[in-house]
Amino acid sequence: MRLSITALFIASIYIVYGNREIKYAVRDIPANLRKDANVVIRKSNSSFRILSKSKAVHRTEKAYTILNEQGKKFALEVIGYDNLSKISSFSGTLYDSSGQVIKKVNLLEMHDQSAVSGFSLYEDNRLKWYDLSYGVYPYTVEFESEVNFKFLFYIPTFMPIQDEKMSLQEALYSLEFSNDWNLAPRYKLQNISANQQKIQDGGVTKLQWRLHNILAIEKEPLAPPLQKQLPAIYAAPTTFEFDDYDGTMKTWNGFGEWISKLNINRDQLPPETKKQVKELTSDLNSTEEKAKVLYEYLQNKTRYVSIQVGIGGFQPFEAKVVDEAGYGDCKALSNYMVALLKEAGVKAFYTLIRAGADASEIESDFPSTQFNHAIAFVPTEKDTLWLECTSQTNPFGYLGTFTYDRNALAITEDGAKIIKTRDYSSEENLQSRTASVVIDAAGNGIAKVATTYKGLQYENGNLNFILDDRLEDQKSWILKNTPIPNFTVLDFKTQTNKSKIPSARIDLDLDLRKLGSQSGKRLFLNPNLLNRSTYIPENFGQRKTEIQRRFGYMDIDTIYYTLPDHFRPEAIPSPTTIRSRFGEYDSSVKVDAGKVVYIRRVKINKGTFPPPSYTELIDFYRNISKADNIKLVFVSKT
Repeated sequence: MRLSITALFIASIYIVYGNREIKYAVRDIPANLRKDANVVIRKSNSSFRILSKSKAVHRTEKAYTILNEQGKKFALEVIGYDNLSKISSFSGTLYDSSGQVIKKVNLLEMHDQSAVSGFSLYEDNRLKWYDLSYGVYPYTVEFESEVNFKFLFYIPTFMPIQDEKMSLQEALYSLEFSNDWNLAPRYKLQNISANQQKIQDGGVTKLQWRLHNILAIEKEPLAPPLQKQLPAIYAAPTTFEFDDYDGTMKTWNGFGEWISKLNINRDQLPPETKKQVKELTSDLNSTEEKAKVLYEYLQNKTRYVSIQVGIGGFQPFEAKVVDEAGYGDCKALSNYMVALLKEAGVKAFYTLIRAGADASEIESDFPSTQFNHAIAFVPTEKDTLWLECTSQTNPFGYLGTFTYDRNALAITEDGAKIIKTRDYSSEENLQSRTASVVIDAAGNGIAKVATTYKGLQYENGNLNFILDDRLEDQKSWILKNTPIPNFTVLDFKTQTNKSKIPSARIDLDLDLRKLGSQSGKRLFLNPNLLNRSTYIPENFGQRKTEIQRRFGYMDIDTIYYTLPDHFRPEAIPSPTTIRSRFGEYDSSVKVDAGKVVYIRRVKINKGTFPPPSYTELIDFYRNISKADNIKLVFVSKT
């Protein structure tokens, strides 16, 4: 998507009637901006002024016309602050649909609370907030604020449109800095034409970008992250100072040197721990063997807590502190893991990453602080090991959906390097099921089902989290994730294989009520016991965005049915084969030694596909759904 940008900045619309100021009247919004929108951004101005390598001021002015209940969340303004940042001013104004003022608030009226997260031991982060939501739609909220920073480490991304179904009337973004080249920030445009205004005023340079009249978009199924579809300006300092630590961010190597400076001499272990490391690894030969035993040592000795205080948001605890306390955040635990491995003679590297199952990829060509997590990276003789150090239950070497297949920044002795974490193929993400079902003349059944979940499918329905839980929690998971209308769990058991590509097996004994339906002498049965696809992507008309499948997988089901002797199949359906760029599907039914055998295999391909192929995707899933819902008909001989 490319957006036209005008050099003309449209001022906020207002009219004065007598002594009353009428501002942001809804009637003044062009019809095309209201179409398909929950919110119209009347104004979104943001300026970031760099005063020195350790001081900056961020000022914002924004006004949202909220058209319906779906846009209500944008009536809430939240501003974070901590010991290194201060909210110096704030004002909020509520307008009715005609543009008349209903309410005004100031900084003293804002609510103030800790921003400590539920899993955090301590943070110095706080936030101020105010909610101007109103019960009569449409209405407009306007917020103005200024935050002073005592550091120059990051520059907030300018992304005026923050959600789908938001349109933009006007926006202005400016970066202001001294002409000292060391203070000149870097920037990267996303979905914005490279039209820029440069203003020189004495020894100060101001860069400005203006946007206007951007229509609302609607997120399409299986689309790239919305963040990547919206207009944005990423900015970052060149040189900076954070809590007395100087650094440069022009290159990833420069950024990595700053991280290394924070970590220096923080890998020292107590003598007792050094001795224990030697005892644990002395009889082991390979890097992987040593890494595995020390990773399990870490899991048994430590637990994860979050501690975010000042520079501590980026600097790990010393390894000896983690060793003594038995806890740490992701940075501290990863640094501790690297220290343990170093003591065993294993080379490992502290690594920064953007974690999250739905996290968008970092801008790898734009060095800046883009990370929210730390892990450990271990090169081996044959492979690469990635260690998630915050989990007490994670299988050794398994990253999972939280951090797999994305760019990370490894801090090595040769400098910082962008390196990709491991991916998992469709075949590795395997769900394999075998079942034996005995059905009586009334259509009721008794089934023994064994299902193995492997790779990323090990996380199906958060299965990985319940494997070490109580039997009651495991049974709850089974009840929730067994897609049969009427059944009773007679017995079950679980097994776990915590390898680098982990797997879990669940064995079920089920009592199935009315699995088949009877009509006269006929018994009707859907042979697909537990894996019927009903998903068909919604057709929104002409597709605008690429289709993105984050991971591929494979399902294989083999179901054996035993029916009463006096029933015989009336007809056996022909095998079904479906082939597409999106994957493969095969199913078949056959009679073998008096049993009816149903086999289903589906493979879904990972990848990015062009927008016109969306109709093919719909057909692919529609055909799978049709094949998954065939019925077998059995006729009684008596």
